[in-house]
Amino acid sequence: MTEAHPIGLSIRGGVKVYPGTRALKGVDFDVRMGAVSVLVGENGAGKSTLMKLIAGVEDMTEGTITMDGREVRFRTKADAVAAGIGIVFQELNLFPNLSVAENIFIGHEPTRGGVDIDTEKQRVETRKLMERLEQDITPDTLLGTLRIGQQQIVEIAKALAQDARILILDEPTSALSAAEVEVLFRVIDELTAQGVGIVYISHRLEELIRVGDYITVLRDGTITGARSMEGVDIPWIVQAMIGSSSKEYGRSEVANFGPEIFRAEEITLPRMGGGFTVDHVSLSIRAGEIVGLYGLMGAGRSEFLECVMAQHPHSSGKFWVEGKPLTERDVPGRIARGIALIPEDRKRDGLIQIMAIRENLTLSSLPAFTKLFHLNLKQEAQTARDFIKRLTIKVASPENPVSSLSGGNQQKVVIGKALMTGPKVLLMDEPSRGIDIGAKAEVFRTMRRLAAEGLGILFVTSDLDEVLALSDRIIVMAQGRVTGEFPAGTDAAKVISATTPNAQVPKEAAE
Repeated sequence: MTEAHPIGLSIRGGVKVYPGTRALKGVDFDVRMGAVSVLVGENGAGKSTLMKLIAGVEDMTEGTITMDGREVRFRTKADAVAAGIGIVFQELNLFPNLSVAENIFIGHEPTRGGVDIDTEKQRVETRKLMERLEQDITPDTLLGTLRIGQQQIVEIAKALAQDARILILDEPTSALSAAEVEVLFRVIDELTAQGVGIVYISHRLEELIRVGDYITVLRDGTITGARSMEGVDIPWIVQAMIGSSSKEYGRSEVANFGPEIFRAEEITLPRMGGGFTVDHVSLSIRAGEIVGLYGLMGAGRSEFLECVMAQHPHSSGKFWVEGKPLTERDVPGRIARGIALIPEDRKRDGLIQIMAIRENLTLSSLPAFTKLFHLNLKQEAQTARDFIKRLTIKVASPENPVSSLSGGNQQKVVIGKALMTGPKVLLMDEPSRGIDIGAKAEVFRTMRRLAAEGLGILFVTSDLDEVLALSDRIIVMAQGRVTGEFPAGTDAAKVISATTPNAQVPKEAAE
């Protein structure tokens, strides 16, 4: 089998270091020609980073890339394109105000004698690509009018138009319908028959088994399994993805839940181009309960939290806090009713970097320190000091700018700002993103303590270990819908299988 699929590109000892993290730790990876090499791993395992190295989007810190027996270095995406490498990113890189043909040929437009763009040739080639992809999309259609699945097809056509010898597909089916997925698989078969090497990244495990010839599994920046796809099943993939280790963030005290503190019913958020980003989601939280909201990128988890915080006026559905309807239509109104959100991007949405730690902490609760037109600075400073002590935020002085703190301590300031509003329900979007393992443990201890004080916590995470160890109950979302609900102590394979709701998970994987 390996003779039929010669190695077209090889990475040896691939290391990628970002400030504060080693995303890849000495990775060896081969792309075989005329075959599909699938790459799988949890969110944050390093899959997209590895692909960015191959596609010239990122420069490798250490290691070598060889093609056809000679060492190459891709310093830019143009270098990789010149070597015959195309990539379809998970996030669409398209221009909604341009036509389909203009998007497909942007940056490499056919010209007439090098003078002006040959728009007719663009149209002809676009029609051929759309026929090949079995799509009834005309070349002059404005891209922004297409639904998201059709835009994904255009992104694939854009890569095909460059006659790539190696084609990287990063989550290519995340927005496609079942019929479009079948078309994509037919195109993949056609390309591999022509000798093209394909790298295929997906979280949908049944897809990987169906489409792959070779499989590589990444975990925390290292490869934990690499083999031919013959004999590979979902339990093997799950074991290689998550291993047997589980991070210790578990509950030490006995759970003691109070009555229902929050309920959401039939929450919907329409998506541009049709369908729903949040698709009729219902859930509830009890006082003292930590509910983990798990799912893959694009599942609609963050958008659901934003709906709770009244950040999407077009959303519909009903909320209750402590049994009373939540009718307030704006963010201050929701905060006043006892809901607080810790956003995913703390630097952009949670903090004002140039302001003092004290000012950031009290930002959402200034009315509590105000009488008529005067701010009681003494009371504000004392309350800020109390919260710094309560959350063990390591600060030299509350008057220092918040930007002087480490990531973990900045996260605690965001938590403190939310707690100062006196919430009953705390929404946390990826509370451990971008902080080191010691700071994570601190944040998780804080979450446990708050729950013990009677707060209801709903937290979004892409880390399987986290959701399994921290949650009193796990809710899984996929494609905007709730696809599974599990008690604490549920097996990892069951949780993973709920993220791909159409997969037939073998019985032994779920046991």
